[in-house]
Amino acid sequence: MKRQSTFLQALSGEVQAIPPIWFMRQAGRYLPEYRQLRAQAGSFLDLCFDSDLASEVTLQPIRRFDLDAAILFADILLIPYAMGQKLTFEEGEGPRLDPVITPQNIDTFRRRDILETLSPVFETVRKTRAGLEDDKALIGFAGAPWTVATYMLAGRSSRDPAALRQWYYRDRSFVTALIDLLVDHTVEYLNAQIEAGADAVQLFDTWAGGLPWPVLDAVSVGPLDRIAKGVKSAHPEIPIILFPKGVGEKAVEYAMLATCDGIGIDYGMDPAWARANLSGHTVVQGGLDPLIVVAGGDQMTKAATPFLKLFHDVPYVFNLGHGFIPATPPEHVAALIDFIRKGGA
Repeated sequence: MKRQSTFLQALSGEVQAIPPIWFMRQAGRYLPEYRQLRAQAGSFLDLCFDSDLASEVTLQPIRRFDLDAAILFADILLIPYAMGQKLTFEEGEGPRLDPVITPQNIDTFRRRDILETLSPVFETVRKTRAGLEDDKALIGFAGAPWTVATYMLAGRSSRDPAALRQWYYRDRSFVTALIDLLVDHTVEYLNAQIEAGADAVQLFDTWAGGLPWPVLDAVSVGPLDRIAKGVKSAHPEIPIILFPKGVGEKAVEYAMLATCDGIGIDYGMDPAWARANLSGHTVVQGGLDPLIVVAGGDQMTKAATPFLKLFHDVPYVFNLGHGFIPATPPEHVAALIDFIRKGGA
């Protein structure tokens, strides 16, 4: 079914008079209605696997802000969990995974059927799609293999990305085997989301920044292209957005992939550079610093204005350069949306 969504129209190459809007982390702790449901759910993982509650969380920002797309409420580490790592979330500490994956135990992880474990996520997709109007798109997502692998190798969010590069240099065959395994599982996972009702998918590579080119190509660009090809072979009509955070001018390598329908730019990238170097290859999305939305007011609207001016004549999706933080006032989000929808007036 072809949905009348400005978000999907933009990703198909149509210029919109007003860019479609959605935000990374648009559902979450900055919303009081989310905090209420989070307390009801118990643990964060329980919330992710309760399809009724996860669907409600996904829909909350659509009801409050009338955004053009919803994004599935889940977590990038659900694939490692389904592969057999115990996953917990410590307040103020982030995720913990146990056992850490090693060359000795990778075969154990390889044997797991992840789709059975993740079936509640696909039910969330079905329920959310049923709760959306046809002019609203539903975005599925997954973490990119390199980003997910960094957590699996460290057992937590790493404060020292250099240590993770050392894994690659020290035991390239093992890291390559882990990346290959994650590519295969991510294709399965995204295709199942699409079959449940997702209209587009986004891949988050939040730890891609700072990698030297040969490593970046091996662990990020190449694997993302393989995932996108795996998705496109089953669902050629589904747009795929890549978000390689912190890669700077190397973003061109992602944008030039035939499988890349859209590229998310982070808040450190000059939007004028993105307009000149990326828009000719793919649809640009995002760029606004999420912290400016915490500040709000004239600072926020002045920061948003260049994106409206620079991308007015090409397909563009308005978004952030990363996700909202919990301190974001919802009224600032509403004011930003109103400003964009009025064409920056």
